[in-house]
Amino acid sequence: MQCNKCRREAILFQEYSGQHLCKHHVEVEVDAKAKYEIRQNRWMVHDDHIAVALSGGKNSSALLYFFKKLTSERSDIRLSAITIDEGIDGYSDPGCAMRIARALDITCITESFLENFGITADGIALKKGSKFSRVYCGILRNFLLNRIAKEQCVTKLALGETLEAGAALVLKNILQGTPERIVGFEQSSPKKIPTIRPFISIPQKEVELYADLHLNGCNLSCFPYKNDPFHGDIKTLLDDFSLRHPATKFALVNLKKNLAGACSTTGLIPLCEECGEPGDVICQNCRIINEVKAHGT
Repeated sequence: MQCNKCRREAILFQEYSGQHLCKHHVEVEVDAKAKYEIRQNRWMVHDDHIAVALSGGKNSSALLYFFKKLTSERSDIRLSAITIDEGIDGYSDPGCAMRIARALDITCITESFLENFGITADGIALKKGSKFSRVYCGILRNFLLNRIAKEQCVTKLALGETLEAGAALVLKNILQGTPERIVGFEQSSPKKIPTIRPFISIPQKEVELYADLHLNGCNLSCFPYKNDPFHGDIKTLLDDFSLRHPATKFALVNLKKNLAGACSTTGLIPLCEECGEPGDVICQNCRIINEVKAHGT
């Protein structure tokens, strides 16, 4: 099959556009969409220090490559990477992330659950059960990323989340009745380094192809701890609906953007005293972090 733009051999079919794309135009599309998100949201300004949360997987590695290319001629932008070793046997491999950062000549800062909390994610799974491991792992990882970013004077923390993750989160918050999460209220917390997601409007398979075109040695292992059943049902529902309506995930991500520009939840709900995010006096995230700090769960 030929590329619709140049007649070279196509490697991708976009269901939502009906187009076949070659290697060159896959890269052009990913770059263009990511740059558009950055421009629209003013995610990169003079004297920024952008740190990519680098797991060594294809998403975060592709994002680091993208920013390296984007900032190669910008002496006013500093770029680095932060890697968290959760301590998951067969999954965590900080060496993989460090090799990718080294190949791109990017400074990579590495921390671990064990060094900071005295317990690994596998240890948490043994104590709490695998049902809660993914929740604990995500909360603790985000806590460390934010703390390290503040210590390194980072101005933006870049995450490799793609269209599927963004759409699923919006739908989950709709069904759970938490609009403050849909509009990105947490971004206003003065205690949190702002997070940016340049790939949020790009499908997962396009980002993976982008990584395959430019990088070798990405971590291909799958996260071993399953999502909660509710999240799994949302993913199944969304994937099934998108087979018949390919633009659904784009619509959900755009809904978040539109609501963020039109809605405000300030003053309507209580804020956590420790992190400033919506929740109780002490939110669930902070309760978990305090629990692990005090007792190693």
